[in-house]
Amino acid sequence: MRIVSVASALPAHPYHQQQITDALVAYWGVKLDSPELLRRMHSRVGVDVRHLAFSLEEYRQFNTWGQANRAWLRVSEELGARAIDAVLKRPGLGRTDIDALYTVSITGVASPSLDARLANCMGLRSDIKRTPIFGLGCVGGAVGLVRAADYLRAFPDQVAVLLSVEVCSLTIQLEDFSIANLIASGLFADGAVAALLAGTTDGEGPEIIQTKSVFYPETEEMMGWDISEKGFRVVLSPKLPDLIKSRFGADVDCFLNEHGLTRPDIGSWVIHPGGPKILEAVEAALGLSGGELEASWECLSNCGNLSSGSVLKVLEEVIAWRRPASGTFGVIAAMGPGFCAELLLVRW
Repeated sequence: MRIVSVASALPAHPYHQQQITDALVAYWGVKLDSPELLRRMHSRVGVDVRHLAFSLEEYRQFNTWGQANRAWLRVSEELGARAIDAVLKRPGLGRTDIDALYTVSITGVASPSLDARLANCMGLRSDIKRTPIFGLGCVGGAVGLVRAADYLRAFPDQVAVLLSVEVCSLTIQLEDFSIANLIASGLFADGAVAALLAGTTDGEGPEIIQTKSVFYPETEEMMGWDISEKGFRVVLSPKLPDLIKSRFGADVDCFLNEHGLTRPDIGSWVIHPGGPKILEAVEAALGLSGGELEASWECLSNCGNLSSGSVLKVLEEVIAWRRPASGTFGVIAAMGPGFCAELLLVRW
């Protein structure tokens, strides 16, 4: 299986971090005990620019979870269609060439699901195989790649598209002043990223050699949503970096050893940019100190954390601007709620 192309679609409202911080400080006013704490947190999450689905002023209109969820669906259809068209254009394919569509999102829910609505608005084939995926958060993009690759093992002559679309800005709880929510308000952003995979194409993207899932028992409290009538309340544990430092390196080594490889054999690392502390923990766990994760750091700075889409956004940047030499081994990896990790071994 090969990842033939990756393409993204970002909303039309880019803001520098300082603009968003100032808007939140003004909105919260005296309710915010320490504006300087918020400013300090936002300045340390490694984000310079984020693209939002709406202008800062428009977010005042969303007073209920239902309103926010309906807005998520409208934005997701528009961004999703743009990302899918872009990923098809690069190899010269059309909408009716898609045999299977996987959609990943953690920032909204719908039934009929987003993929059904995209099938209608984009005129996709009536026999398209649809798989909506919810609940995986930041690991969702990597899991989606694996599920699409699994499909192509069974149907190697077909084409599968993975779409991640997240509107994280609609999930911020404006009455929640917890440290986790203050960090999230400075870290997460909006956008869609699509990946096109094929079983027999000799494209320029990386070939998927093998995959591995890693689940860490009894860690469900470390990351996810606390879902209530008010919507999605973010759960982020300060213990995450320590877990990554203590476990991730050994898990990657075990995965590579199964294929006769070690870390020095890997010439390309595509890692989900969860935030500075997460990237630093990954660097420490893997012994990386030579700028190997530069693409992840740049994506974090240029568009924030897109949740399930971030690892795909990093992959898009690597394909476009940092393509390794032919034959180079690479690892694509992301982590998310569970707590869990998803690993892909690829060859460029």
